[in-house]
Amino acid sequence: MVNTILDPTGGTTRTAQEAVLASPRVALRGATVGLLENTKQNAALFLDELGNLLSERHGVANFVRRTKSAFALPIPDEELEELAGLCDVLITGVGDCGSCSASAVADGIAFERHGIPAAVVCSDAFAVTADAMAELKGASGYRYTTTAHPVAVLTADEVRKRAEEALPDVVAILTGEAL
Repeated sequence: MVNTILDPTGGTTRTAQEAVLASPRVALRGATVGLLENTKQNAALFLDELGNLLSERHGVANFVRRTKSAFALPIPDEELEELAGLCDVLITGVGDCGSCSASAVADGIAFERHGIPAAVVCSDAFAVTADAMAELKGASGYRYTTTAHPVAVLTADEVRKRAEEALPDVVAILTGEAL
């Protein structure tokens, strides 16, 4: 009997030549930003706080909010296509465990390959997992931002502070600025 080995990443390995990523957006003023949360505790609040800051400080015009049906799985193709058609840039996360960090990075790379600059937020304890997914997807060195682990147990005020701290890196990723 042959045993089949399942791919836990939900996809196939890509080569480095396939690592075509989106060009960053020059400015966020007037942009429509997708906020894709993954159902992890405080992820929606974290992304909402980032959205508020982007609106106040960078003139973002619109937001499209979506929630993944499963934090550990890649975004379904229909949702990816819909968001790619509606948004200028996208922020996803918060990767606060191994599987959701890997999935968030896979989603970010998928949006980039659809021409949508994406900022992925993961907690720092799972950077190894996030980096491994980037390498597996043929995008070694994929740039994402981290926040201190954990995020799930934070109060609303603590989440707001973390979003504030992550904002410069998120903006830099979306606009291609160096920090």
